Amino acid sequence: MTTTAPDVERIREQIGLLVRAGDTRQLKVLRDQLKTLVDRNALAGRTAKYGAQPVRWVEERLKQTVWSKQREILNAVRDNRRVAVRSGHGVGKSWTAALVACWWLDTHPPGEAFVVSTAPTFSQVRAILWRYIRKHHRAGQLAGRVNQTEWLIDDELVGYGRKPADTDTDGFQGIHARYVLVVLDEACGIPEQLWTAADALATGPDCRILAIGNPDNPASHFRKVCMPGGSWHQMSISAFDSPNLTGEDVPEEMGAALVGREWVEEKAREWGEENPVYRSKVLGEFSEDGPNQVVRGSDIAACRTAWETRPPADKFLPVELGVDVGGGGDETVIRERRGFQAGREWRAHTDRPEQIAPLILQAIRETGATAVKVDSIGIGFGVIGELRNAEGRGEHRARITAVNVAEAASQPSKFMNLRAELWWELGRGLSESRGWDLATMANADTTVAQLLEPRWDVDPKGRVRVEPKDEIRKRLGRSPDNADALLLAFYAAGRTRVRWLG
Repeated sequence: MTTTAPDVERIREQIGLLVRAGDTRQLKVLRDQLKTLVDRNALAGRTAKYGAQPVRWVEERLKQTVWSKQREILNAVRDNRRVAVRSGHGVGKSWTAALVACWWLDTHPPGEAFVVSTAPTFSQVRAILWRYIRKHHRAGQLAGRVNQTEWLIDDELVGYGRKPADTDTDGFQGIHARYVLVVLDEACGIPEQLWTAADALATGPDCRILAIGNPDNPASHFRKVCMPGGSWHQMSISAFDSPNLTGEDVPEEMGAALVGREWVEEKAREWGEENPVYRSKVLGEFSEDGPNQVVRGSDIAACRTAWETRPPADKFLPVELGVDVGGGGDETVIRERRGFQAGREWRAHTDRPEQIAPLILQAIRETGATAVKVDSIGIGFGVIGELRNAEGRGEHRARITAVNVAEAASQPSKFMNLRAELWWELGRGLSESRGWDLATMANADTTVAQLLEPRWDVDPKGRVRVEPKDEIRKRLGRSPDNADALLLAFYAAGRTRVRWLG
């Protein structure tokens, strides 16, 4: 209900009379009433001025500039009940989603409007979207107060971020308001059950759902939402849409925060333009899992989502290293593995054993690794010799294992060689079962891009054959050294079966 200027003046007169009379008992009540009336009048003015103009709201209330794709998102939420945005890396997707949430609550009456947000993990809810909401709230000096995941106006809860259990379809129940906005941030990692729960909140004609995220899982519900011919209003934001690549005029500070041409060109060389990670991170588009792809993007995506609760300590043992030794211009890569979790990485462009061995010794000291598995083909043989000599001098106590992936597999009737077994049982198997944690892995995008490259077929004996490294290098112009080091880190001689890690 909109109040009038006479209402405000009447209460001010009453306050003046009480002050002159020295009666303080009713002062607080009247002052609270006055604040409420003033706030309601201000809200009515903002609704009239900005309710249908979210871009103008950002520019005038927050004193911020929004670039063309951000303007498109803001207007799409204004005009459509359900909006799905596939977004590449570094284009400000969560920043924009936070703008939408703040505009929504600043132009709709408390009690009639509510914002709900979720993400694949609670830490993402708190550290991404709600961190930006807090920044916008401070910048515009908006009504109420915002903590880590809640917004309150006059002690009334008007918005929150939550991460219900993946199977909890009732996780958002109890919210009844005319104007409900649901934000599904990092939408690819949100399970279908929570989409169902979100949809149940936004049933009215004045409600909205914004789903926004990086399209990195072709088996996700987000992918279904983004299929052609659906009921959602769809958008895609590519790195090539960034003002830094189009030449769109934006403030220097904004340009510095957005993805640039140098990064895009670097990733084209590093990942390849047909790689699923490039298509997701750069183009903002989904990729299909190939029928002859050893490791599938839909499987690996789940392994990159952080665990909600920390697993028990024994899940982080043993601590071991895998070493893919560079030769012929390839990079030497050392990967740390702590139990089921992939960790740090060390790299060097050298094929000299006397230079590689000290790097491995450094990694042993930094990690406390008890075992090191080294690719023994070619130069690797010399590296193993250096490490065993260092062991004899008392420089480390780790067990050094030589791994020749060209040798026979532990299941010779199923796999052509040990390389095929490693890629199939570890790369494919651990990804399918979420048997490894790649969420905090160093150099994750490049390693995952390499994991998705090798192809497989069957040899004349009906055994699994995985594309050799030389053929991958010939086909793509680069070698999957980071991925090979990861597999070696998780390998135990003679035991590649997934059940070993269980």
